[in-house]
Amino acid sequence: MIYGKIKEKYMNKRQKLIPLNSLNLTDRFLFEEVMEDPLIHKEVLSIIFGREIPLLEKNETEKELRISPEARSVRMDVFSMDMEKTVYNTEMQKQRRADLSRRSRYYQSLTDISLLDPGIPDYSTLNDSYIIMITPFDLFGCGKYQYTFRSVCEEEPQCILEDGATRIFLNTRGRNEDEVSAELVQFLHYVEHTTDEAAEQTGSERIKHIHDRVRKVRNSEEVGVKYMQAWEEKYYEKEEARKEGARNKLKEQIKKKLEKGKTVDEIADALEESADSIQTLIKELEGD
Repeated sequence: MIYGKIKEKYMNKRQKLIPLNSLNLTDRFLFEEVMEDPLIHKEVLSIIFGREIPLLEKNETEKELRISPEARSVRMDVFSMDMEKTVYNTEMQKQRRADLSRRSRYYQSLTDISLLDPGIPDYSTLNDSYIIMITPFDLFGCGKYQYTFRSVCEEEPQCILEDGATRIFLNTRGRNEDEVSAELVQFLHYVEHTTDEAAEQTGSERIKHIHDRVRKVRNSEEVGVKYMQAWEEKYYEKEEARKEGARNKLKEQIKKKLEKGKTVDEIADALEESADSIQTLIKELEGD
């Protein structure tokens, strides 16, 4: 009764499921499924760094990092380590967020904590690490395909703090083709336009290997079922969040009317709810 109208309104506006075959690599589900193959992740990193990356150990997708049970956790899209123990955390960030720079800082700190065993006094054992964020927008507005950040001295810019931590932001919509490799430009275009045509037009064998993996994922019945289940789970999570938000809003309205001396019947009439529903929510308010 309380949520009937809200549910009906929501279902009328229910977004259609985008077919798996229509997803681009900017969509996190496809990105994680494709990058789960360590050889493909290796190809991507080789394009980004412009050199062969040592064979990666097994990738972890959606790796959860947390300092303590009470602390906020993060889920890394693709977390891997190469044969030289260098750590790579590659993230796809489709939506623009104001906190991405600071988010990368938090990712870096949690990564470092996860790499050190308790009680280790020698920080020189801390692995070199790269936090890589791929975005279909220019976070910094300078038109670059790639922004690489390391700690430098303000007084002496040539003096770099050799702490082994590097953060890289990749922008699929850069404009400085003459400053980066043609393969990186082609790859970033392909990330946003993950089609057979885009793969065929590139001269990069690495991108073609990546696209072979994309096609395999898209044609997998098992992945298709997983995609539907993930979409359905996310859909119901959003629906529950909307219901909870509507319930809290209704309780706030009831509280204000009670403070004005309104009776249960008057509140029910004003909010177009049953008296029993209003009474139930009043009991919840009294228990809060």
